[in-house]
Amino acid sequence: MNRQAIFDLERPLLQEFERDPKGKRIAQILADFAGSKSDWKDYALFAPKCYTRNLIARNEWFELLLLCWDAGQESPIHNHAGQNCWMTVMEGEIEELQYEYPSGRGKGELVSRGGKVFAQGKVAFINDEIALHLVRPSNGKRGVSLHLYSRPIETCELYDETTGTVVVRKMAYHSIRGSLVAS
Repeated sequence: MNRQAIFDLERPLLQEFERDPKGKRIAQILADFAGSKSDWKDYALFAPKCYTRNLIARNEWFELLLLCWDAGQESPIHNHAGQNCWMTVMEGEIEELQYEYPSGRGKGELVSRGGKVFAQGKVAFINDEIALHLVRPSNGKRGVSLHLYSRPIETCELYDETTGTVVVRKMAYHSIRGSLVAS
């Protein structure tokens, strides 16, 4: 994705959050971008062992990431640290499995709420009031998704499906604006 394409997406997102901090038009902005641009592929960096989080833009209002998933890779079950999350499918199909918190947000088995598969160009939304979730590519193929978190997320909670045990994870990037992060 060249700098102009980032600007073409970042500017309307910033304008929307400044106009409405809840971002009521964010899903449409992301869907329009997914349906009209292909230069995001410059940021599509994969890794063989796990999905990648590739930072495209970050400011006080949001963090925009391109997540790249090889077949068989998936996120852990996680929350969003009190932030809203929009996900747009850029390539392939992405499956989202949702889970209810254990009763009283204590320990215990997570309850599955089922899942949905999102096709290219579709937008999903989640926050902690809705559910926990796990994300992965569908149909045994690669997938790429664009994620917007309104405000940037420094840490999130990972949940064990069977016990409800929570681990806090510091978030990291595989690349920043197309440059690999040293490990």
